[in-house]
Amino acid sequence: MGKPGRGTDREGSKTLTATDSRTAGLSDRKTFTEPELWALVGNTPMLSVRLSDRQTVRLKCEWLNPGGSVKDRPALFILRDGLARGELPGKRLLDASSGNTAIAYAMLGAAAGIGVTVCVPANASRERRALLRAYGAEAIFTDPLEGADGAIRTARDLAGAHPGRYWYADQYNHPANPQAHYLTTADEIWRQTDGRITHLVAGVGTTGTLMGAGRRLKEWNPRVALIAVQPDGPFHGLEGLKHLATALVPGIYDPALPDRTEFVTTEEAEERVRVLARDAGLLVGWSTGAALVAAARLVRGLSDRPTVRPSDTVVVVVAPDAGTRYLSEAERLGGRGGEEEVP
Repeated sequence: MGKPGRGTDREGSKTLTATDSRTAGLSDRKTFTEPELWALVGNTPMLSVRLSDRQTVRLKCEWLNPGGSVKDRPALFILRDGLARGELPGKRLLDASSGNTAIAYAMLGAAAGIGVTVCVPANASRERRALLRAYGAEAIFTDPLEGADGAIRTARDLAGAHPGRYWYADQYNHPANPQAHYLTTADEIWRQTDGRITHLVAGVGTTGTLMGAGRRLKEWNPRVALIAVQPDGPFHGLEGLKHLATALVPGIYDPALPDRTEFVTTEEAEERVRVLARDAGLLVGWSTGAALVAAARLVRGLSDRPTVRPSDTVVVVVAPDAGTRYLSEAERLGGRGGEEEVP
């Protein structure tokens, strides 16, 4: 597959090799037809965000996927793969997630009549829990101190104990995870920047976004720099991100692919979220705040180089979800903000 044409649409671009068809045979030999809802995943917009008087980046608005996050993409490709291989029909999909992939599975599964069981850390926000209930997913909440790793271990144990009941999707190791971004996210970013992207900034959790989109963008232009964003330590409040040095490293992760890694504190990310909401009218999630902190450092460093012109730099930041998933954590968003008592 060559570079996508500038300013053209994506019609006709291929999906996973194993799932080129939009239908897959079910165990009862009926044909599965994808719900129309599934076709709404992807093709999210991009907009310019000013970080300071001299700093502007492009924000890939992944919260505008139908399930509200970037995780709709890998969840869709993983579901397609399980159906095409004949491994999912007749079973419940089982996986571990910090929250967003779980919601994506639940939404897509509900539309297709596929049962979903997810293992999620118990400190997931109330909004995430409510969404899982609304979509009818079975949620198993795990030790919050163990984070996503504890959820992964619980899912593995369940899959091993009940192989006839569950199809273990294993998003942290499933090749369809980065493939979703390789085939869709990268294509969209390339077109939306007219092929001028110079830097891609993305947080790492499953690492699928950076591994998939980053690899494809580097194939089109090896000079595109990939910046991985991680929390600064194992205990943090950046839901969805992993401190890889102290966590189970996803099997899909290639440490040689990122050009650099930026470590961000929870407090830095929270402050960036608050500022963006009040100055730009964009309420993003904590992982987006972390990515924007990393992007600000990057752009600041580039602006200090006399040989680098701002017009030659196009920094794209992936925004996985919106801050509306964390409204119950009001104190992190600035408490009551500008509220005043009405006499």
